[in-house]
Amino acid sequence: MKVRSHKKDKVNIITLGCSKNMVDSEVLSGQLMANDIDVVHENKKSDHNIVIVNTCGFIDKAKEESVNTILAQVERKRRGQLDKVYVTGCLSERYKNNLEQEIPEVDAYFGTMELPMILKQFEADYKAELLGERLLATPTHYAYLKISEGCNRTCSFCAIPLMRGQHISRPIEELVKEAENLVKKGVKEVMLIAQELTYYGLDIYKKRMLPDLLNRLADVNGLEWIRLHYAYPSKFPLDILDVMRDRDNICNYLDMPLQHASDNMLRAMKRQITQAEMNELISAIREKVPGIALRTTLIAGFPGETRDDVESLKSFLQHHRFERVGIFTYSHEEGTTAHGLEDNIPHEEKEARAQEVMEVQQEISFEKNQELVGKTFKTLIDKKESGRYLGRTEFDSVEVDNEVIINSSKKLPIGQFVNVKITKAYDYDLEGEVVG
Repeated sequence: MKVRSHKKDKVNIITLGCSKNMVDSEVLSGQLMANDIDVVHENKKSDHNIVIVNTCGFIDKAKEESVNTILAQVERKRRGQLDKVYVTGCLSERYKNNLEQEIPEVDAYFGTMELPMILKQFEADYKAELLGERLLATPTHYAYLKISEGCNRTCSFCAIPLMRGQHISRPIEELVKEAENLVKKGVKEVMLIAQELTYYGLDIYKKRMLPDLLNRLADVNGLEWIRLHYAYPSKFPLDILDVMRDRDNICNYLDMPLQHASDNMLRAMKRQITQAEMNELISAIREKVPGIALRTTLIAGFPGETRDDVESLKSFLQHHRFERVGIFTYSHEEGTTAHGLEDNIPHEEKEARAQEVMEVQQEISFEKNQELVGKTFKTLIDKKESGRYLGRTEFDSVEVDNEVIINSSKKLPIGQFVNVKITKAYDYDLEGEVVG
């Protein structure tokens, strides 16, 4: 008779979706480790016996990927390769009852704010003193810093408030301590993330406090780059830009999802801003921080979008010439106010419109990159692939933006800064050589 050995549990965390989910997985890992539980991220060795799938429930493609991942892990459990499968994150928060009925083989489902409940499955205690202690899933030279949770905005297309709740800011002292701990681990760059950065502080300090937070973080010794992601354009606090201009270690980079440019679409999306107001804001940003790299995200195929709306968006891009642009096709999400509208644009047409808009941006990106040839930039070395080093300038965030391809016969330390002179430029990437 086979007797099951009492081998120590090893937990593998699979993270799907955005960087905010990744931070949640890192915090969970830190808690498990503090309770003497062996934990890894995205384990390739398959020597674990427990899996936690941290899901995304944002749009259709993300939900499909999450469900497929859960099913794959359940199948491994059925074959005897796993003892337990747990599911957490946004999909689980939003569709827990449905999932329990459809995939009952999962041992337990948890919402986005139920970390202590997950730990109970391991007879582990939540340790509040572990503030900011995380097992990084990123390379050790950069990390995401989540400054708040949830969102109070009412954009008609967005299901995030359904999954993450109302906006809750984290205290400045807590964030500064976490940044200091990250630097001790070797982190050189932190990317500030939230559902909405500019709302930071309104709940706990009764005023917008992002400029104050930025100044405090900029004082953290050893923190060389601070990058801002996901700022909301309506009532944008312009004093953020003064801090960005005055502090050397705050990157001249701003990720500000605009979603659309036609007034018709902006109203339907409940974005609380007009194209004229966006024009004014973008001009003010570029005037206050010369040379800033602006990244935005757009939606193609929102209900009722016309050809005129698409042309308005293309003209807007050509006028403002953003350094970086991403685009999603509209996803019809239950529980959002837009779900009451008719999703009247076929999927193929949504994709075609997204492609059409990106072709405009591709040309802009190529032209802007060509202007960089011959210039030298401080570049952070991220990794080495196929004999070449890949790095980023302050104008590029990890995974979503340009990379600098560096051919060097000398060994370049990963996670260190070097000066790179740009020798070639492509649509979305640069090539260069180390100087100095």
